Amino acid sequence: MGDWRTDPTFAMCRALVEGADLASFAGGPFDIRSVTATIRPESIGGASLDDLPWGNFPHGEKAREAVRLLRTKDGSARNAMGVLIGMCANDSRAAAALAVPFLIQIATDPHHPHRTVALDGLAAPARACYFGVASRAEFLLHRSGPRHDDYDDYGVEVTGYPAGWSVAAARAAITAGTPLLLPLLDDSDPAVRIDASYALATAADPGQTVRAAFAARFAKEQDPMVLAALVLATAETTRAHAHRPATAWIRELWLDRAQAPEVRLAAAIGWLCLTDEPAPDTLHTCRRPDHRRTRPRHERPALDGSHR
Repeated sequence: MGDWRTDPTFAMCRALVEGADLASFAGGPFDIRSVTATIRPESIGGASLDDLPWGNFPHGEKAREAVRLLRTKDGSARNAMGVLIGMCANDSRAAAALAVPFLIQIATDPHHPHRTVALDGLAAPARACYFGVASRAEFLLHRSGPRHDDYDDYGVEVTGYPAGWSVAAARAAITAGTPLLLPLLDDSDPAVRIDASYALATAADPGQTVRAAFAARFAKEQDPMVLAALVLATAETTRAHAHRPATAWIRELWLDRAQAPEVRLAAAIGWLCLTDEPAPDTLHTCRRPDHRRTRPRHERPALDGSHR
């Protein structure tokens, strides 16, 4: 194994540790946001992985090989996906973010044998890891904006790479792939619908297209676990793009004893993360309904607070 101090994959990280200005790397070959922005999921086709500068990012060659294995449609897909997810779990997302456009391409190909595996992990680099943290202040939160020294609230990864750049690159790739991912909300497999909502919740949604798609799916969904996922996804995108009707809708769901327990729990969590209000006694005393019947579609509250 070579000396990491001369390894080009750590060149930027090493320079930052030695005092270089982060802004001097913005937009350059070591900026994962700029590199990922050059790849469009809908036009990847048979693009060679070797055309991309994987070597500019920590563990880039491991990520490139994992994507290659996923694209070859062989039997090692789950292990390959585990490499990318493991990188994110170990707080090293930059190269995994570069893999996201390729994962979107695989996940949205109905004939690809590894589509569910790719979809299951494609949003991993779009979220930072906060071990053991699940407070109202941080759960479901999209951090953004400068904090100090041009770093945002994500700080740095274990390698020294700016974590906010990795997360931003992954989210931008998912945003670009939103038109390809939205149809997965209507997939016949409930697991696909759940994973699609989990991924789409990280997309930028200033036009509320994603939130509207969640509402449309919720109105016709029958599976309680998928319904719960859609509620949490709505809460996450609403935390990034405030929308009072969505917050009111989520509050109504956890108050509604006719909803499935999974839905009420997800709604309670989502509402707590969307407001600064103290948890009311009615939330503390919520009990599991005596049955698991979900409210008929036409009786469920709509996202705008009205009733169908």
